[in-house]
Amino acid sequence: MPFVLFSTFAFICITSLSSCRSVSLIYLESQDRPNGTDILNNNNTTLAPVLTTTSIQTAKPTDASTIVNTVTTGTTTVAGTKGPKATTTTSTAKTQTKPVNTSNNVHFNTEDLNDKIDKKLEKRVWNPAQDNEPPELECPPLGMESLKVKDTQLHASSYKRKGLGPHRGRLNIQSGVADGDIYDGAWCAQYEDKKQWLQVDARRPTRFTGVILQGRASIWSWDLVSTYKVQVSNDSIAWKPCMNGTEEAVFEGSQDTETPVLAVLPESVVARYIRINPQTWYENGTICLRAEILGCAIPDPNNIHMWQEEEGSRDKLDFRHHNYKEMRKVMKSVHEACPDITRIYSIGKSYMGLKLYVMEISDNPGKHELGEPEFRYVANMHGNEVVGREVLLNLMQYMCQEYKRGDQRIVRLIKETRIHLLPSMNPDGYEMAYKKGSELSGWSLGRYTYENIDMNHNFADLNTVMWDAMDQESLLLTKSKSKLINHYFPIPEQYTSEDAFVASETRAVINWMENIPFVLGANLHGGELVVTYPFDMTRDWAPREHTPTADESFFRWLATVYASTNHVMSDPDRRPCHNEDFQRYNNIINGANWHTVPGSVNDFSYLHTNCFDITVELSCDKFPHASELPKEWENNKESLLVYMEQVHRGIKGVVRDKDTEAGIPDAVIQVDDIDHHIRSASDGDYWRLLNPGEYDVTVTAEGYYPSKRSCRVAYEHHPTICDFRLTKTPKQRLREILAKGDKIPKDLMLRLRQLRQRKLRATTKALKRRRESQRQARQTRSQAAK
Repeated sequence: MPFVLFSTFAFICITSLSSCRSVSLIYLESQDRPNGTDILNNNNTTLAPVLTTTSIQTAKPTDASTIVNTVTTGTTTVAGTKGPKATTTTSTAKTQTKPVNTSNNVHFNTEDLNDKIDKKLEKRVWNPAQDNEPPELECPPLGMESLKVKDTQLHASSYKRKGLGPHRGRLNIQSGVADGDIYDGAWCAQYEDKKQWLQVDARRPTRFTGVILQGRASIWSWDLVSTYKVQVSNDSIAWKPCMNGTEEAVFEGSQDTETPVLAVLPESVVARYIRINPQTWYENGTICLRAEILGCAIPDPNNIHMWQEEEGSRDKLDFRHHNYKEMRKVMKSVHEACPDITRIYSIGKSYMGLKLYVMEISDNPGKHELGEPEFRYVANMHGNEVVGREVLLNLMQYMCQEYKRGDQRIVRLIKETRIHLLPSMNPDGYEMAYKKGSELSGWSLGRYTYENIDMNHNFADLNTVMWDAMDQESLLLTKSKSKLINHYFPIPEQYTSEDAFVASETRAVINWMENIPFVLGANLHGGELVVTYPFDMTRDWAPREHTPTADESFFRWLATVYASTNHVMSDPDRRPCHNEDFQRYNNIINGANWHTVPGSVNDFSYLHTNCFDITVELSCDKFPHASELPKEWENNKESLLVYMEQVHRGIKGVVRDKDTEAGIPDAVIQVDDIDHHIRSASDGDYWRLLNPGEYDVTVTAEGYYPSKRSCRVAYEHHPTICDFRLTKTPKQRLREILAKGDKIPKDLMLRLRQLRQRKLRATTKALKRRRESQRQARQTRSQAAK
């Protein structure tokens, strides 16, 4: 999910990404505490640019009432730190001439998770003097944030307008850019008095244990409730106040608009309805709040409320939140259960030193097999968007179990595909959010890396390089000067320097992308319900504009495949998550038409490698409670599987030398009428994703004559085999013979002689034409002079 403040200010970013990021940080500083705090250990020390901290507030008494125990967590911007450097590029920037590595020679070493975590790393990340586990909640949330609580269950004493109605009083709900629309960021009462309330109907007897409060989400207004009372009822007519001893309890609310504040009821109380009754609010604002209610459903022996019971999952999987240590245990257990089809390796480390673990699932793990496509899922790029992380851990458990059971769909997928699952690209950010827990981490805590980098904007901006070249018609031209390069754009030199503002995690993923010939992938995010496809960046820095790739139709197919099989996205009765109704687009959208994202992984992957990537926003709630994880798995299980199967659509084959039958690496595969080429891998195999239809395909390689053939893609779930055998040019044969010191064959000498003669005749004709042209020009000047 995009950070709403960043997307709001995107239209200001005309010259560089750094200027845009600085604008959003300025706004954050205005609403957060100024002290610098260690984001992983919570030590009060000044760091490199960091956005996060947590704190625990103790109960404070007020006049004639008691404020009961309150826990808060929030975000801060460290003062006095340098801002991010620009990562965008222009057409004048120097670029690397080194092509993308398609050799597959780089080997990512297998990890032994029996090895213990380094003690220095453990002390640095998990301070033994502090509690590294999230606070334990006696009861789970009712589901206001996750939308489990329906709009019809929310009522209020009054509200200013529809966009500020009770249905908007949900924890972490995000507002639209403009105030006054139907997607505002809180419930706001019409009147400013102590008689206002927000009411939640649990629809069954519930033991209420606490309330979590937030202020209004808005870039234009500052509204919050600083203290409030709580009342409960069984019939919504007679109300009973929550007491603290002999006095009515007054709970401490928000101090800023973003920090979730937990108030635990002095004594849990059983009722059906609960009301939040504001008592004081920001003096220059009005009564506005977002909330979550904590409560346990009372056992229902007579099954009176059976219709309310939600199905979980029948799969026997580990449904809970996993920090770094627990994630290692899950991956280790999967590998031990299925050692013949799994391998665990690391592609690098985070800034703090946590390894970026990948689970490989294949019938021949550790090796690229000729003709077998490579697929990847990447999750947790934003550390606080955790659903992707958990469903990938569930996916590796599920595939292991089903493979052992003999499920033919899973067996076929594993035998025909090499699958790579990266459950956490941002483990540092996750650990920070995890320590606060699912309900108290807020909207942005843990989103960024330890270095305060948003990796969603941190890949090389190759779109600008491409579009500048197209505008100037002079850069990145092919030898024939007929077409611009449309694939494998080199990374600008300034981006690869040590001083570039590039996260260590981003560098690791780029290295991974360059050294494994991925064909298809997806990035799993959270905070919305939609699938986006490239391009993610608009041309000319427009805030939002449909910006298609040459493969627009296939990307739309990929997005539709995931969205149409996702249980929640495909539900016609679901309500929008925050401030966009994506159902009118069938739950898919061109990324740039949502909001512009320079330096996205999807655009980078498409322009720098062969791989097609989309982004999947998996759920409205970025960090749902553990009790909702089984439902999240069921919502996405079929989508995850059917999307992987799309790697087998289109054409595939091997480009070989006609004489030696050796595979030709780095051959260019061109499909007529689609202005985007791909290249063959180290063994000469290639995969070109295409929709059903007839295609004319041309393959070229240095030192070979081009070859062209027609390939038909059918509707079946298997690719069309289109192999190519290329003939060496005489010059290439001569170079190889001379390099070996062998004698030149007679047929080659004859062929070279014919080529020389042909070239001589062509040169002679050209010379004659030039002389004739010069003669005519002299004659014309002579006649003009007379």
